[in-house]
Amino acid sequence: MTVQTMRQGMTRRQLLSRTVATGATFVIGSGFIAGLDAAWAMETTALKPESMATLIQMARDIYPHDHVADEFYAIAVKGYDTAEAAPDIEAGIAALDAAARGKGHASYLDTGWERDRADILRAMEDSAFFQRIRGGLVTGLYNQKAVWPLFGYEGESYSQGGYIDRGFDDINWL
Repeated sequence: MTVQTMRQGMTRRQLLSRTVATGATFVIGSGFIAGLDAAWAMETTALKPESMATLIQMARDIYPHDHVADEFYAIAVKGYDTAEAAPDIEAGIAALDAAARGKGHASYLDTGWERDRADILRAMEDSAFFQRIRGGLVTGLYNQKAVWPLFGYEGESYSQGGYIDRGFDDINWL
């Protein structure tokens, strides 16, 4: 580090690289969450930023797709960041964190292994909170048009003449 850099403080690049080095998934600040790669960020209005980060991680653990970026999971759970939903969501996150502490972790978000987080979720899959988040993710995640190409889905075909004329019988694997 040069003397000039030391006088200026930490650069954005240094902040991000040190965050990566500590194993964090999200950069959480006062009222905002940013992706580890700083390619996306979102503000929270009713939920605590830590709660939103936990929801994003929970969404990724419920429907894990390595090729889908956290940004799409964040969009899928953004609808829970309302004054009406916040009390129930915060209570559900508190229960999730309590379950994680019962397994020896500081919180759900701090649980490092996906297998451990999945065990925590399995233990509470019958709860109303889990079912609400899981059910909302079905449409919240998979109805995003930007996600469709990642799964090979071209969208509805009615407006383009239907499947008959659009290759429904393309069998290139025979």
